[in-house]
Amino acid sequence: MTDQLQNPHALDGARENSLEVAIGHQVREYRTKLGMTVADLGRQANLSPGMLSKIENGVTSPSLSTLQSLSRALNVPVTAFFRKFEEQRDATFVKSGQGLAIERRGTRAGHQYHLLGHTIGKNLVVEPYLVTLSEQSDVFPLFQHSGLEFIYLLEGEVAYRHGSKLYAMQAGDSLFFDADAPHGPEELRKLPIRLLSVIVYSRSGEV
Repeated sequence: MTDQLQNPHALDGARENSLEVAIGHQVREYRTKLGMTVADLGRQANLSPGMLSKIENGVTSPSLSTLQSLSRALNVPVTAFFRKFEEQRDATFVKSGQGLAIERRGTRAGHQYHLLGHTIGKNLVVEPYLVTLSEQSDVFPLFQHSGLEFIYLLEGEVAYRHGSKLYAMQAGDSLFFDADAPHGPEELRKLPIRLLSVIVYSRSGEV
């Protein structure tokens, strides 16, 4: 009980994917779209405002007959209340050292890129990489692509270029930038270098 008082989000997080919470969200969403108050919907569905409030907050599990009454009052099919619960929620778990190795320019020069995850079936794409630079090289590949990128230096020191600017980065430093400008490591000042790179872009070309 003490933990829940200290962290008001603890209970919500644990119940976020429960069926009751998903149904409640949908009932409230359809009600507000129609401009109905809790009392309005309660009257039409023959439910007390208190019971309807409990349903919308995911506190109680409504019976099938109650859902049928709500569906008639809101003019939506009963199955509409389950849509949020049935949406696919992807998770990618990658064990240490087991990220998918990706071939990119500079790979042969001791630059290793391991993809740690990838969004599935969504317009917004997120690609997290663990990048390891282990060898000095005279060739520093510059990258240029759509979207945004965030890099966080875990180990080593590097001078990282973005457009016309050069950033001296040490462990703990981060850089967030538009990825459509040329960017990449330019001076490997302390090896090995490890950094986390998160690229975000839209499949439609807009972020």
